[in-house]
Amino acid sequence: MTDWTRPIRDVADFPKPGIVFKDIMPMLADPVAFAGAIEAMAAPWRDTEIDAVLAIEARGFLFGAPLARVLGAGIVPVRKPGKLPGRVLEQRYALEYGEDALQVQADAVSPGTRVLLVDDVLATGGTLAATRLLAERLEAEVVGAEVLIELGFLNGRARWNASAPLHAALLV
Repeated sequence: MTDWTRPIRDVADFPKPGIVFKDIMPMLADPVAFAGAIEAMAAPWRDTEIDAVLAIEARGFLFGAPLARVLGAGIVPVRKPGKLPGRVLEQRYALEYGEDALQVQADAVSPGTRVLLVDDVLATGGTLAATRLLAERLEAEVVGAEVLIELGFLNGRARWNASAPLHAALLV
């Protein structure tokens, strides 16, 4: 299998000075690399019963949908406010400077549904922690979380605070 990480490139000073952005777009454009990334993300979960993937807006959708397909699960989008119809549950969370929120449809899954949380990058951990809280409010069973890239130096894993495993396909 090819090295799916090779097309990921560092972009200095994006989106602001001092930040080194991990640009996954070249990896997504390469069908072999993209397939390798999905396989790397699916590998730890192949023997786990998963009913639904909760994919986090927006780049988490890019990985959540194919991962759900590979794992034989449904997909549930976790979105920014105002993007989902019907009754929603909302979870606010702190950012480095300010606050944000995520929403999920209140009837997205039944109580006891076994869910895997999926996002592209684990940085400071706020988005993933907020999604876990939403899953718990849905009374879903969180079997774990999967991210494409974990920025280990930001220590976002410390905010996971769950007994379920958190896996990163690539740790940088």
